[in-house]
Amino acid sequence: MAKKFSFTVKVYYEDTDAGGVVYYANYLKFLERARSEAIYSLGYTNSSILEKFGILLIVKSCNIDYKKPAKFEDILEIISEIKSFTKTSFLMKQSILRNNEIISDSEIHLVSVDKNGKPSKIPEDLKKKLEN
Repeated sequence: MAKKFSFTVKVYYEDTDAGGVVYYANYLKFLERARSEAIYSLGYTNSSILEKFGILLIVKSCNIDYKKPAKFEDILEIISEIKSFTKTSFLMKQSILRNNEIISDSEIHLVSVDKNGKPSKIPEDLKKKLEN
């Protein structure tokens, strides 16, 4: 079973539209921050992964289901969990919650690529840390 990662973000005025509702594209920024923090919690940075393993983890695709709007000054919790692995990629489920209620669900397909952008095997050390 994969590890669950949690990240909290506060919605600022700059994240919202004229109606005080989070602009839809900003959810992608929140999800990216949560994925980066998950990597940091394992003792890595995106730069150190590139330096140590010669790979980058990039988004191949994402699917977001907006259930309820997030609003100005909301405190949101983002739960990130890996659903499955292949040799070069993994699927991550990310849910955004407000007061323990899911307001957005997403599925992100991440791929490990080398410096030339070609798919590359996910290092075993990194995979183990993501799983445990």
